[in-house]
Amino acid sequence: MENSRYPKFTFTWAGGLVLLAGLVAGGMLVSFFNVFWMFIFKENLQYRDWFFMLSNAVSFLSAIAFFDFFIVRRTTGKKLNFNFSPTNFYTYLLVFPLMIGMMFIAEFITAQIPTTGPFFGKYYEFFNRLMEQLTDDPVIMIITAVICAPIFEEIIFRGIIQKGLMNKGVEPYKAIIFASVIFGVVHANPWQFVGAVLLGCVLGLVYYKTKSLLLPMLLHGFNNLCSSLLMIYTKNESFADCFKIPEWVILIMGVILFSLFYYLFVKKNKVYYLEI
Repeated sequence: MENSRYPKFTFTWAGGLVLLAGLVAGGMLVSFFNVFWMFIFKENLQYRDWFFMLSNAVSFLSAIAFFDFFIVRRTTGKKLNFNFSPTNFYTYLLVFPLMIGMMFIAEFITAQIPTTGPFFGKYYEFFNRLMEQLTDDPVIMIITAVICAPIFEEIIFRGIIQKGLMNKGVEPYKAIIFASVIFGVVHANPWQFVGAVLLGCVLGLVYYKTKSLLLPMLLHGFNNLCSSLLMIYTKNESFADCFKIPEWVILIMGVILFSLFYYLFVKKNKVYYLEI
């Protein structure tokens, strides 16, 4: 491992502050660009669908760059580098049903969170209005949710935070849970928080076992693609509503799928890769 091309950096509170500073710097850069554009062309880009996609990309790239220059290169002498190697086809057959099972479980649990009342009602209305704005252009939504978000978010939450914690000596399951909780918190609403934490645990498990970010990115993109298609064609993100079946059936299907393929992936076949 000493000669590995992948730097063995660690993640601490300082690294978290650096990531946050990078996000802020990226957001400020985009804001300054928008002000400049308004001054020259008299147009506010915030009303353009593609501008949201650009803003997210610049902010995430800035955060990754900050962590690379101020943490990784200074502590390891190497630049930030990740393993994106594909795995054998059999592994794909195990992890996608595993992910689908957790998606069903997450949907059932999320459905139990109130959407009415003095607090949840107003928050849910605000969240719905925000989602409607983001889905005005299906093409932009698909590019943002299915391509950009999985790439940048998996690099940060699994590639930097989870891996950095494990490099520090944190037990893998604790690192997976911590990265998943932070992943849920940044979604900034209780309905996406639950799903992000549960699905983040699956993504973290797959990354820990395969040592490659490719599979978590593909699984993340698959989840977001399903959610995007449901939003476009059914106006909500519910498999139960889409297939016209009760929520408890979705839960049972999810538990069966997740349990079976978790056993096959983790226990029976003991799929595990090394990062060289």
